Amino acid sequence: MPAKQAAELPYTLRLPDRQSTSAVFASPHSGNFYPPEFVAQAVLPLNVLRSSEDAFVDRFLSVDGAPVLAARYPRAFVDLNRSVDDLDPAVIAGVAGRHNPRVAAGLGVIPRVVSGGRAIYRGKISQTEAERRLASVWQPYHACLRGVLAKTQAAFGEAILFDFHSMPSEAIEMTGPLRPEIVIGDRYGASASPRVIGAALAAFEAEGFRVARNAPFAGAYIAQTYGQPDKGIHVLQIEIDRALYMDQRDIRPLPAFGVFAQRIATVIARLADIGRKPGQLAAE
Repeated sequence: MPAKQAAELPYTLRLPDRQSTSAVFASPHSGNFYPPEFVAQAVLPLNVLRSSEDAFVDRFLSVDGAPVLAARYPRAFVDLNRSVDDLDPAVIAGVAGRHNPRVAAGLGVIPRVVSGGRAIYRGKISQTEAERRLASVWQPYHACLRGVLAKTQAAFGEAILFDFHSMPSEAIEMTGPLRPEIVIGDRYGASASPRVIGAALAAFEAEGFRVARNAPFAGAYIAQTYGQPDKGIHVLQIEIDRALYMDQRDIRPLPAFGVFAQRIATVIARLADIGRKPGQLAAE
């Protein structure tokens, strides 16, 4: 169930006692605190608002020796995988906005729609409200992410961000009968080195997952902005088919959730190993 009350910070950050890998794990779309005023303002019921949420993904992200960052607020409220400038004039009163395909589709930093193109609001929200959301949710999350990556790179000489997401089944229905269960986005090689990309693909394939690369998701703002392999920062956006572990209509775990979580845990341990060097620990 969604959280009942807001926390002081718009994210949770779990830091290991001693960091032993340059891998960092994050989930920017699994937040499930829906402010009551937001729910009242929306024309959609809560279960429909939650259709854009990467529900339960944060539960998978646990590994010894690695930092884990997860959003607390939902994507329908503020999308952390969009630029702070991706403002949609069709939903925010008084802004000029930006012209790009995501904003045009209603998927700017303050989304106009949830999955299936269903409108969240009857009208527009004020520019003041949009700025308040960005200042209280978007800015702190990205400040934290930048800090974790910088500290990791300083300690290990590199940082590898595995940015976890989930994809609704309808998003991959057109990919054919053997649709991918995992899609790894690396911005067509721009956000991570061949070494990191190859090792990540192998980690999922070793556990028997059908894996695709960059299709239909190549990585959005976080991969594009933070992924700078020539400077030692690698970012992979990882999409998981929701049908593997959750009832997508009722947004609840399937009976096989535990078995799936064990498979993902095995993969995540392998991903963490990509950033490990024998005997290397971060400075305390």
